[in-house]
Amino acid sequence: MRFIGKRRGGPAYFKRKKVTVIGSGHVGATAAFLIAQKELADVVLIDVIEGVPQGKALDMYEASPIQGYDVSIRGSNDYTDTAGSDLVIVTAGMARKPGMSRDDLLSTNVKIVAEVVGKAVRHSPDCILLIVTNPLDAMVYTAKQVSGFPRSRVIGMAGVLDSARMRSFIAEALDVSIEDVSAFVLGGHGDMMVPLPRYSTVSGIPITELMSAEKIREICEHTASGGAEIVRLLKTGSAFYAPGAAVVEMAEAILKDKKRILPCAAYLEGEYGVQGYFMGVPCKLGGSGMEGIIELDLNEDERAALQRSLASVQRLVEQVDALEHF
Repeated sequence: MRFIGKRRGGPAYFKRKKVTVIGSGHVGATAAFLIAQKELADVVLIDVIEGVPQGKALDMYEASPIQGYDVSIRGSNDYTDTAGSDLVIVTAGMARKPGMSRDDLLSTNVKIVAEVVGKAVRHSPDCILLIVTNPLDAMVYTAKQVSGFPRSRVIGMAGVLDSARMRSFIAEALDVSIEDVSAFVLGGHGDMMVPLPRYSTVSGIPITELMSAEKIREICEHTASGGAEIVRLLKTGSAFYAPGAAVVEMAEAILKDKKRILPCAAYLEGEYGVQGYFMGVPCKLGGSGMEGIIELDLNEDERAALQRSLASVQRLVEQVDALEHF
């Protein structure tokens, strides 16, 4: 018996979205696997190490009959295979080690991000860039400088991860379902991030009405140090399940044009009184990328915290500009 006709997903039906994930380490591979499982797009996994992206992509593809997803997954060392990508996710770079701050990563990772973004945008000039590499605020700035893209098409993944950590700590403290908890974390992605308890709720109830100020401070501090805690525990790496899931939540909002309101590192042009820097703020994510910024009415303490966070971002950007990689 012969099957006559075109394969599902072929030209006669629709053009499936294409996502490139640069960096096949733990974060990149986790993100690629989740994108495939959700059938969000065909996936190209890129890495400089020969055989690693090919092997991981093959492994993911061989899991598809078991998990029941039907997309193309390809590993490569050649950026020509990324041509025509709708979304490029950058996870490439050195991971943090115990005792190392995000700032310590800067000089090495600026060079890596500048190189990979330059290659990616040559083959996918209309793509949206989603940056994950740390230190995030400096790397997404690097990506914008190298690509020359408008701010709508260069976004950093930070606030979704930070907010997820805060949500998990709130749910644990109150012994409630994680499904009912929402949280917002603004500012830079690091020790100076700005958790917002007033905008963090359980089924719409602000957590300020559900727990003590002391407990809230403890949760905010735990949120800021959540990544470093995992680094200390792992000893030879950094977090990847939560970061991978966070970037896929953003990717899904873009690829499906969902108009989600999510905290993302966006290039500010006067919003929150900030000009010319990437900061974590509530954004509308849709098919065009970052489609809008929501300005929250911050109180005096929150504004002061955001300014302190901005100062740390400014120091990172000054270091990037001094490196002259682009």
